Amino acid sequence: MDLNLEGKRAIVCGSTQGIGKASAIELALLGASVTLIARNESKLQSVIQELPTSPKQRHNFLVADFEKPDGLKGVVEEFSERNVIQILVNNTGGPPAGLAIDASIEDYLKAFKSHLICNQILVQAVVGGMKDQKYGRIINIISTSVKTPITGLGVSNTIRGAVANWSKTLSVELAPFGITVNNVLPGATMTQRLQSVLQQKAESTGSSFEELKNEMIAEIPAGRISEPNEVAAAVAFLASPAAGYINGINVPVDGGRTKSL
Repeated sequence: MDLNLEGKRAIVCGSTQGIGKASAIELALLGASVTLIARNESKLQSVIQELPTSPKQRHNFLVADFEKPDGLKGVVEEFSERNVIQILVNNTGGPPAGLAIDASIEDYLKAFKSHLICNQILVQAVVGGMKDQKYGRIINIISTSVKTPITGLGVSNTIRGAVANWSKTLSVELAPFGITVNNVLPGATMTQRLQSVLQQKAESTGSSFEELKNEMIAEIPAGRISEPNEVAAAVAFLASPAAGYINGINVPVDGGRTKSL
């Protein structure tokens, strides 16, 4: 099985923590040169030091805020003019918890911009180089809410669904150029995002954090919450040459929790 990513450059978004950081590490382990993107420069500098590095690898980072799409566009377009990117991992922190009916128009617009619009900006910036190389891997880290909406995450459910359909559309358009587009759907993963959702729910319901965590675990056939590196393993495989005929799919990494096929 060919998992070798030597000579390839990957952009990994939201890569200072959680699944994004874990994905950057896994891709570097397979030999890719990794470009991190996030808004916190000091955290980016720290993560760079943690990436596995060989003499053939050159890791770097870009500072950009996904709440400011125009700024992201300028940064990424300038970088892609000087570098060919074969792998793009779209990963953005989820919108705040809350009911769909209670969300403001601004809540929806903000989520739409930071997820779908920023993803589109990134793809348009890198796709030319992927076409020239006849090798491209676009991997979107979304959520199992694409298959089954998650209670209390109204805006997130809505936006994640939009990203999934955008991704499927792109997978058809870009396949003739040797480019695949796939989605990884994390289930319960021990990240700051999950901790925040559980804490917010604890405050609103009067239940304890541990009670809510144990209730979540009870719904997972595997009997535990995953670690970010377990989701990152799926990202790394989809980025590899071995996954060249896998295109336009959703890959749940959830311990069997999602009940739909």
